[in-house]
Amino acid sequence: MRKHKPKPRVLAPDARYKDTMVTRFVNNLMWDGKKSVAFGIFYDALDLVKSRTNEDELQVWKKALNNVMPQVEVRSRRIGGATFQIPTELPANRKIAIGMKWLIKYARARSGKGMAEKLAAEVVAASKGEGSAVKKREDTHKMAEANRAFASYRG
Repeated sequence: MRKHKPKPRVLAPDARYKDTMVTRFVNNLMWDGKKSVAFGIFYDALDLVKSRTNEDELQVWKKALNNVMPQVEVRSRRIGGATFQIPTELPANRKIAIGMKWLIKYARARSGKGMAEKLAAEVVAASKGEGSAVKKREDTHKMAEANRAFASYRG
């Protein structure tokens, strides 16, 4: 038996939207402990989203995040010399964490000037169900579907 799980940390809600999910996203976005820089990038990106879509920027961001979050993932498991990709349902916390990481990863990979610009473009694309981050989710789901035969090997 492993040691007990650490207590989940309580995150402070952000200044502008009073939302802990925003703080969680910014913590993933942050580099070298520069949180104020990360908040600046995030707020600039949402301002760009607002000007491009004329909708509530926070709702667009939440919709984008929901479109990126995977429901299942494949885990490698070695059984008798062969490695199988086993589809596994994801707990809510992990879905959110993966969704945020993909959104940030594919925003960074985009071409464009400045991170705020790239993040805004990825958020707008993801909220419409397009973009690299959404494609990554679709691919993950396809892979899980293809390996459904091995679902009985879970555990």
